[in-house]
Amino acid sequence: MSELLRAAVIGCGFISPVHLRGYKRLPNVEIAAVCDLIEERAQAAKEKFGSENTQVFTDYREMLKTVKPDIVSVCTENCRHAELTIAALEAGVHVFCEKPMAITGEEADAMIAASERNHRKLSVGYQLRYQQETMLLKKEIESGKLGEVYYAEASSLRRRGVPTWGVFLNKEKQGGGPLIDIGTHIVDRTLWLMNDCSPIVSAVGNIYDKLIPLGGFNNGGHWDIDKFEVEDGAFGTVTLKSGATLVVKATWAANVREMDVNTSLLLGVKAGAELKGKELVLNGEENDHLWQYRPEPFPENEEETPYDREIAAWVNAIVTDTEPIVNCRQAAQVVKVLEAIYQSARNGGKAVTFDC
Repeated sequence: MSELLRAAVIGCGFISPVHLRGYKRLPNVEIAAVCDLIEERAQAAKEKFGSENTQVFTDYREMLKTVKPDIVSVCTENCRHAELTIAALEAGVHVFCEKPMAITGEEADAMIAASERNHRKLSVGYQLRYQQETMLLKKEIESGKLGEVYYAEASSLRRRGVPTWGVFLNKEKQGGGPLIDIGTHIVDRTLWLMNDCSPIVSAVGNIYDKLIPLGGFNNGGHWDIDKFEVEDGAFGTVTLKSGATLVVKATWAANVREMDVNTSLLLGVKAGAELKGKELVLNGEENDHLWQYRPEPFPENEEETPYDREIAAWVNAIVTDTEPIVNCRQAAQVVKVLEAIYQSARNGGKAVTFDC
């Protein structure tokens, strides 16, 4: 691998600027290629983030063969994550795949196998880990402040925030609605904070489309009722082999108080913690005294977003040959949690169990 890493991005839609901007900011990375089925969209990405040397492709196979990049970001619809990631890994390329890693656990495991078989790194885009508040809570947990975490809630609730662009409403291409879209982020953050990647023992879940037929106000503009193929809300409870319980809530449209909030609630044997939006509170008991602690995060650098830190950390893992902060096995665990909740929901909310 040369000193200057050659990066390529497959899929130049909504999320791709995050990756392109992140790579462009780094002095040891050049954007070697952009690829999209719509050539005009790839060309626009080149003009905004690339250089005169950036090549434009509409066929990812041709791009991998011609450019031979060092790293690739996969920024397509969910249904193509596994196909594109495995192809890039087989071509000897390190891959950063957008969330969720895949639609099914089987796909995720195949991606991990390809990574290991080809001795190439694989990571997934979960930028909530790179928020200042999340990193601060992670340090508190690693210091032993909470002790064993035996119960957690991962909640991503939007009052009216249905995405009305792209293919978010297409079940075949995305695999689901808010659970797989925004729920994947909060499940990843919460499991990471719990430091629990143990197998799933059982899951109970339900999904709803109660508000979709009603239409009405929406932050992203009115949705097309006829094109809505996924849920507007999903709720589940998962039991892990460690004995811990994880409760998951995700909505695009629900009659909740706040417009859009992510919450990770963790109960440990020594203390508890709640990270709601940017507010972090720890609480516990010591010497017959109930205490509450609000750690102050470092001020955010307006010129550096969590997405920027995410890409920088990913590139650093390549350069230093270290484990990416988002381990692909952790990302696969998130996929399996979501899949288990969906499986239970398809079964009328009955519990599903797993051998582990």
